[in-house]
Amino acid sequence: MKTINKKLVASLCGLLLAGQTTIAMAAPTPADAKAFIDKAEKQLAKLSENRFRALWVRDTFITKDSQEIAASAVEAFMAATVNLANEANAFSDVQLDDQTRRKLNLLKLSLSLPAPSDPAKINELSKLTSKLPGMYGKAKYCRPSGECLYEGDMSEIIGNSRNADELLEVWKGWRQVSPPMRKDYARMMELANEGAREFGYADLGAYWRSKYDMSASEFSQDLERVFGQVKPLYEALQCHVRAKLGETYGTDIVNQKEAIPAHLTGNMWAQDWANVYDLVAPKQIKASYDLTSIIKEKGMTEKDMVKSAEDFFVSLGMGKLPESFWTRSQFTKPQDRDVVCHASAEDIDGVEDLRIKMCIQRNAEDFKVIHHELGHLYYFRAYQNHSHLFKDSANGGFHEAIGDAIALSITPKYLKEIGLINKIPGAEEDIPALLRMALDKVAFLPWGLLVDKWRWQVASGEVKPENYNAAWWKLREQYQGIKAPEHRGEEHFDAGAKFHVPGSVSYTRYFVADIMQFQFHKALCDIAGNKDALHRCSIYGNQKAGTKLNDMLKMGMSQPWPQALKAMNGQTQMDATAMLEYFAPLQKWLDKENEGRTCGWQNRN
Repeated sequence: MKTINKKLVASLCGLLLAGQTTIAMAAPTPADAKAFIDKAEKQLAKLSENRFRALWVRDTFITKDSQEIAASAVEAFMAATVNLANEANAFSDVQLDDQTRRKLNLLKLSLSLPAPSDPAKINELSKLTSKLPGMYGKAKYCRPSGECLYEGDMSEIIGNSRNADELLEVWKGWRQVSPPMRKDYARMMELANEGAREFGYADLGAYWRSKYDMSASEFSQDLERVFGQVKPLYEALQCHVRAKLGETYGTDIVNQKEAIPAHLTGNMWAQDWANVYDLVAPKQIKASYDLTSIIKEKGMTEKDMVKSAEDFFVSLGMGKLPESFWTRSQFTKPQDRDVVCHASAEDIDGVEDLRIKMCIQRNAEDFKVIHHELGHLYYFRAYQNHSHLFKDSANGGFHEAIGDAIALSITPKYLKEIGLINKIPGAEEDIPALLRMALDKVAFLPWGLLVDKWRWQVASGEVKPENYNAAWWKLREQYQGIKAPEHRGEEHFDAGAKFHVPGSVSYTRYFVADIMQFQFHKALCDIAGNKDALHRCSIYGNQKAGTKLNDMLKMGMSQPWPQALKAMNGQTQMDATAMLEYFAPLQKWLDKENEGRTCGWQNRN
């Protein structure tokens, strides 16, 4: 063994400290960047699979142990991503090909919550990201009688009861889930903000908005532009619904100049109003079929409903799902344990381990939700041959929009083709069908925008923890024309009563999806040679449309999303024109119904 010359080492160290000499470091090269990305993708792919498996167990078997295991897997993935994202900065000034540069940027943006580089803070953030969804999943409200209700039970009551007192009780009862989360949520946002700033972003909100292939400020402006396109349609719908709810509950409860009380909309969060259709529907026109009743009358099981959705994609020329899908998915709520019932689709290994997690109800709503979730699975499968960082949709909204676009093809024509109805209703039933759809799609639009707007304001510091609730309800009144049914002070944390907030799941993508699904639907209908009105079109069985769709899905995240959209319909920006075309007959009907009514609302905040 050679002896180290300690005097020489000391002499060199002295020269370095004195600034009298330097040791040249080779500048990183394009080849170095490619080698780095290749190694990073392989590492993250393995850690990602471990994380998804742990999260699956946590969500389908909620225990302290499963939460701890999930937290450890999340922490490992988060720590590796943070370290790799920081290392990627070494290639910022290297001239690279577009694909390598895109992967480096995506690496920095790949986390839901970017963690600070401090290992202790990574550990703390990972525990919070596991703890908060677990608190949500186990939450229940126990009535004075001792009867305990879970989220699904309470949502059922909100959707079906017409007793204002019971609705208020249950609405308030569910919101007991979130105040205990408030302190942890504030800390989680603080840590994620710190991580976003280390990555070079102004705050967490700017980090999230930068995932859309444009600057954070440009994306915010684009969202407002698109919402402006659909605002007249939304305000007409809100005016009609408020008038009809006033007829049901009395104008002392539903003031005709103010926002609608949230507990009366048929949905726990007033994010859609489909469950009050019976109260707001045109009385002179009766629907000729009820899909929920048909599902039950035909004895369709939960798996039968999933099989119907699979058959839709098969009809477009796509293959059947793997056998493991049927044995590993959660279709119904187990009776022996707590689970997260919020519907989701999972790509466990990035190849063929595809699953959905639901507590399926045998009704029309979940029939559509299943088609939506399988849209995710077929997207996963289409881009499975890409490397890790390109295994995602063109943007977050694309992933949501694909399944929703397919669900728009669940028309009477489709239902007749698969044998669920015997006759396609005439044009006279279009308004009821469009109104029912609008109570879902149009009513959702401002909600889809404001959830993240609130989080962006929290991230920027515009909203402090001591003002969480006031800011939440200010946005809800401003954008939705929805108000709290009673005073909600800062002892409450009503934003946390929606899973996506404690779960740190992006919400803007749902707004993007709500708009773009109609762009996709129109493009696919045009490809299929549709001659019917847009709201009557179904692409079921059209393999030409299926091929066009799958070709776009195969792109994954390898190109900026405007290029993926262009591949589908020639457009390069989000646009609500197709949505307005879809609902044009309803807009005309609503305008007539609202004659003589006072539309709009006065904000209390």
